[in-house]
Amino acid sequence: MAVGALLVATALAGCGAGQISQTATQEPAVNGTVGTVKNITLRNVHIQAVEKGDALEPGQDVDLMFIASNLSPDSGDKLVGITSDVGAVTLTGSGEIPPSGVLVVGSPDGVTALSSVEGAAAADASVELSRPIRNGLTYSFTFTFAKAGETTLSVPISAGNAPRQGAATEAH
Repeated sequence: MAVGALLVATALAGCGAGQISQTATQEPAVNGTVGTVKNITLRNVHIQAVEKGDALEPGQDVDLMFIASNLSPDSGDKLVGITSDVGAVTLTGSGEIPPSGVLVVGSPDGVTALSSVEGAAAADASVELSRPIRNGLTYSFTFTFAKAGETTLSVPISAGNAPRQGAATEAH
């Protein structure tokens, strides 16, 4: 009986060997993607747009949203450009990222502007689409910084936090 119990215990213990726990590869709970280049960390990078048909079509302007954090305590940096194969990106604002500060690009629906926080700068970025884009896919964007250099990220689409137009809000 004891030998049988030992064999069952050994077999069950071996079932999990070599497996990776779920939390070991868990992604952050944000709508967008995350990336780092030297002292700059990009967080929650996403296109904010509501897709009303099969795709967002060429000629439309969509907002690019993200927060760039400067991890250097003594050296500022500057976002000097963003490029993408889905369209021309226009950045308005200085793009300056103060030492130990952030650059907040875009203003997500329902979120109070963070640019009023000490050490935060604000800017806006829009993309004039040159090809159709669809929910569920990601699109390549390259971010270029004056000191940190460049990084390329795969950026998803998020519809944002605003309620859908025409959505039923009846209480049952």
